[in-house]
Amino acid sequence: MSASLVRATVRAVSKRKLQPTRAALTLTPSAVHKIKLLLKDKPEHVGLKVGVRTRGCNGLSYTLEYTKTKGDSDEEVVQDGVRVFIEKKAQLTLLGTEMDYVEDKLSSEFVFNNPNIKGTCGCGESFNI
Repeated sequence: MSASLVRATVRAVSKRKLQPTRAALTLTPSAVHKIKLLLKDKPEHVGLKVGVRTRGCNGLSYTLEYTKTKGDSDEEVVQDGVRVFIEKKAQLTLLGTEMDYVEDKLSSEFVFNNPNIKGTCGCGESFNI
């Protein structure tokens, strides 16, 4: 057998349950609506890119920016016609996170409800334990 040839066998398996996978990021209807509004006036941009940087007392801060293209190592999330790209550095920290958009009398912001976060410091930044 030559080194460039790889053999594989496919077998049908019955009575095996499929394991659901966790989405890297899910968007609430409010977040989808706001992203659509933000991108409406920016036809040259295809979506938002989520990144992460070290910030705060001892934690991480998420960054959001418009993007014109998908990066080579970005993970793409498509939901209800909205495209969100996750930078490679942020992919593990965002696994299973819900992105929401919240408005109240004093502020409006995207909120990341992350089940992997064990707490936040006084400045509101998150940290993983």
